[in-house]
Amino acid sequence: MKINILTIFPDFFKTPLQTSIIKRALAKKLLEISILNLRDFASDKHQTTDLRPYGGGPGMVMMVEPIDKALQSLGLSKGQEGKKIILTSAKGQLFTQEVAKKQAKLKELTIICGHYEGVDERVALYLIDEEIRIGDYVLTGGEVASLVMTDAVTRLIPEVLGNELSNQDESHSQPGKFAHPQYTKPASYKGWEVPEVLLSGDHAKIEAWRKKTS
Repeated sequence: MKINILTIFPDFFKTPLQTSIIKRALAKKLLEISILNLRDFASDKHQTTDLRPYGGGPGMVMMVEPIDKALQSLGLSKGQEGKKIILTSAKGQLFTQEVAKKQAKLKELTIICGHYEGVDERVALYLIDEEIRIGDYVLTGGEVASLVMTDAVTRLIPEVLGNELSNQDESHSQPGKFAHPQYTKPASYKGWEVPEVLLSGDHAKIEAWRKKTS
């Protein structure tokens, strides 16, 4: 799978993409990530990617032209089979585990990081497939949201996790489902005890306890 991230802050991604599950997926060549600096697609010497909004108002608005040119450089347009272009947006669809599952089946996922006061509406109208938000709050920019989506999608790619059962019985593996409580050694710590059933060796009782507590 390939993930493209379009951003004006490419350095934001240097460390997060070189740690944990994402690093493993990249090393196994199960995932390819391309970070595009939108400033490289600006048409002026100052690499301008945002301007004041028409009609007045506070803040700056990201321009449509650099985003369009960046997508063109990738050979991407809305509506392509097996590919999806997403804009991070406070008014977009809520990102959930079910959305992540659908995205993990794509050949190519492209995430445009919104910023400032917003993004020229023509991006949403003509260039992308979906607007997505990761929660009901406002972020400084879409970089954090794009990392959240990248992490959630990556761990659903086949062979990325060491144990393929890891993501089948965890929180949100089904809508409204949460994982059962987990314990490990020592069995007793400061008088805080591990439930006896987990120490019993009775797998049927353990499974029943897990279903009850999840």
